[in-house]
Amino acid sequence: MNLVHPTAMVLAGLAVPIVIFYILKIRLRRVPVSTLLFWEQIFEEKKPRSLWQRLRHLISLLLQLAFLALLVFALADPIFRWQQARARRIVLVVDNSASMNAVDVRPSRLHAAQAEGRRIIDGLRLGDELAIVSAGAEPRVACGLTDHPRTLHQALEAITPTDGPTRVVEAVALARRLLSGSEKRRRAVVLTDGGFDGVAELARQDDIDLIGLGKKTGNIGITRLQARRSLLDPIGYEILVEVANASDEPAAFRLELDLEDDPIDVVPLNLQPGERIVQVFEKTSAEGGRLRARIDRPDDLSADNTAWAILPSRSPRKVTLLTHGNVFLEKVFEAIPLVDLKVIKLQDGQPVPVPPVIAATSPEGLPVVVYHRTVPETLPSGHVLFIEPMRSGPLWDAGEALHNPVVARQDPESPLMAHIRLDHVLMPEARKLALKAPARVLAESAGGDPLYAVLDRPEGQSQEKVAVLTVDLDKSDLPLQTAFPIMMANLLSWFGGTKGELRESLPAGAVAEVELPPEKSPGRERVLRSPDGREQPIVVPAGSTRVTVGPLDRTGVWSVVQKSAGSAASKDQLTKANDRGGVLLELACNLADRRESDLRPAEGIPERPAGLAAGWAVRPIWYYLLASAWMLTCWEWFLYQRRWID
Repeated sequence: MNLVHPTAMVLAGLAVPIVIFYILKIRLRRVPVSTLLFWEQIFEEKKPRSLWQRLRHLISLLLQLAFLALLVFALADPIFRWQQARARRIVLVVDNSASMNAVDVRPSRLHAAQAEGRRIIDGLRLGDELAIVSAGAEPRVACGLTDHPRTLHQALEAITPTDGPTRVVEAVALARRLLSGSEKRRRAVVLTDGGFDGVAELARQDDIDLIGLGKKTGNIGITRLQARRSLLDPIGYEILVEVANASDEPAAFRLELDLEDDPIDVVPLNLQPGERIVQVFEKTSAEGGRLRARIDRPDDLSADNTAWAILPSRSPRKVTLLTHGNVFLEKVFEAIPLVDLKVIKLQDGQPVPVPPVIAATSPEGLPVVVYHRTVPETLPSGHVLFIEPMRSGPLWDAGEALHNPVVARQDPESPLMAHIRLDHVLMPEARKLALKAPARVLAESAGGDPLYAVLDRPEGQSQEKVAVLTVDLDKSDLPLQTAFPIMMANLLSWFGGTKGELRESLPAGAVAEVELPPEKSPGRERVLRSPDGREQPIVVPAGSTRVTVGPLDRTGVWSVVQKSAGSAASKDQLTKANDRGGVLLELACNLADRRESDLRPAEGIPERPAGLAAGWAVRPIWYYLLASAWMLTCWEWFLYQRRWID
């Protein structure tokens, strides 16, 4: 046996004054009485027994000395060598991934894991140390190695549920680093439902104890949802949905789609066991916002019953048409969605006006100017389309008219020529142009003359584009062909730089790098708000508008909100900020993980391995010594009250 505090044995010297107090005889006080008659009778009835008196005196002394010995040994904190040899270091790995939120075990699998963790903490032996590691989307040490039960219980209860993927393998590697460098016996105890790859290999390792949680239950989940703008239709968009049946039985249910709470489609589905289906929906809407997909079949995991996507909105594009009059040209721009057309009728001999400069930071914000049969002296700002230019311009020299040109070649790789065939179009006349600027010819005649081309502007105006079409619309049948509106729609899309905008929905647990708009009012705090109302401040590096946010550990829509300077970060204020348009950016986060949606636990995981608890002797020896001293005090009080001891 060893003593943790051997200096406490000095207190054993208190036995000397205790013995002295019992040896000293108490001097009796003399009191005069009127007669001894009655006292002599009492003395005769209860004649003192000297041997018993001495024994009573000795037993009382021994009890006092025993009480002192128990206290002294408790303060010295004795520990046996076999206890030191059996001391352990344990790391408790708690899986708090999305599948641990399943309610097949009430109230949830995570709560069941915490209950099992409390049992392990309460069963620690003397000298044991335990640490807690959470194995959610981002493994972290919830509590370092300690033998203090209250601290361990608080750290265990502080583990919150997440919708991220399981990181048990990484958490076990972190646990082994915590256990390294110790001579004590080392164990890692993993509380999980086994919803990760490599669980069978992990269960076979000698220093790992896996405790399985959860029942074999089926689940239907949305495992992918993405939405993007159409490459062709200015107001169109496409939705991609993937639904999986992670159960052993067929399932019939409905898939519901809505945009900003307005229903857009309801699809009945019937999936066989283990079947996965992918569907693409094509819809039209100029408005953007939150797109939601959900299934109407309740199950034990709600996180994958609903998925979100952010659909970018489309703004009208300003188009100014300067023409002497062509009804086909006006009607084709009016027929294209999201075109805000302004027509300026020109008179013969009138100078060509230049539309006002409109400042814009992106190609889609620039105006589009269309010149029909006229050319200004200088190129205006914005995107410019010239149709049948009658004279030379800054980027070309005009020549004589081309009679009956035939389209001999067109660029099949250019998006401007998508779904367009011009080889059958009648062109009685076109204008011959000698291009002076670098250009990409989209369609040319048999003689090599450009009929449709895009040209580069001078340096410094690279985002402003120029196109020229030399066909005479009054004599050609091009305005009567379906190729003409498609050509103009492709051109406007190319001017705006739209390539099917996709604001990707992120998987739960992801970290995203986002671009924030410049801060116009310094001193206003920007925060990241989670779907359940939690907030965390965003620190934007000086001179930059890009920032990294996350991990996004809950499914739903995350918002970057700009608050008023000095305001408190309360949920009510953030809601009001949203109503005032304080939302700078929204990010959709979904449980896009088929493994987490599969709630069927892995085979071969034991429910509760033996040898983790210490049995009855879980407390240090000093605890039992103090308990014995307390019991001895009660026993002495009882004997004294019964007059068995002095």
